[in-house]
Amino acid sequence: MSVLAFRQAPLNMRGVNKRDLRTQFGALCYRIVKDKPQILLITSRTTKRWILPKGWPMSDVTPAQAAATEAWEEAGVKGRAFEQCLGLYSYLKTNEDAPDLPCAVLVYPVRVKKLAEEFPERAERKRKWFSPKKASLQVAEPELKAILKAFDPSLLRG
Repeated sequence: MSVLAFRQAPLNMRGVNKRDLRTQFGALCYRIVKDKPQILLITSRTTKRWILPKGWPMSDVTPAQAAATEAWEEAGVKGRAFEQCLGLYSYLKTNEDAPDLPCAVLVYPVRVKKLAEEFPERAERKRKWFSPKKASLQVAEPELKAILKAFDPSLLRG
């Protein structure tokens, strides 16, 4: 049984050298309010667009644990990460001092138990809760839109 009600769309990686592609791990942070899921989005540091917390692989931790660490640092999320990948999306990470970097982000669900007021990147980001449908309308990446819109926490294992 799939956690998503759609098939993973092919990533749009035209013109990308496979050796240049980088992997990141993202956290789909969610809570249940009146039996309905809500998804937490944060703003990016530079463009202030709505995104998921995400970051680079870390030594000696699973991808889901790395996603949960990013959720803490970027959004103040304390919660439970699931080891079940929901899907992946691609984007181009822009850098002022270096060439743009193509990235593929594997998305892991994190059930939010608490939102801290104090967390490492609190001065650099905003955070806001959305329904899955409204969250999908806030993000730019087509594959991420599909993941958010189809998210159903009742299908998570464990």
